[in-house]
Amino acid sequence: MNETFKALSDPTRRRILELLRERNMTAGEIADNFDMSKPSISHHLSILKNANLVLADKQGQNIEYSLNTTAVQEVTKWFFDFRDRGKE
Repeated sequence: MNETFKALSDPTRRRILELLRERNMTAGEIADNFDMSKPSISHHLSILKNANLVLADKQGQNIEYSLNTTAVQEVTKWFFDFRDRGKE
């Protein structure tokens, strides 16, 4: 879970997750939404993949990234459990 929170701590990575919530995208398509280099976007994607928040699927010469909804649900569950423990 530490890798997940580290990944979520960065606003660029949170924005990437928001984009992937809308649809699956290649790194180039993601990069088109930012004013930064493609290697920087690749670095952010690597962190998101290591945190298991993003899935990568090779499609020919491209890699298509998608939101790992299972991992997002686990984080959401942790927050709700954390909140509910404080009410006891």
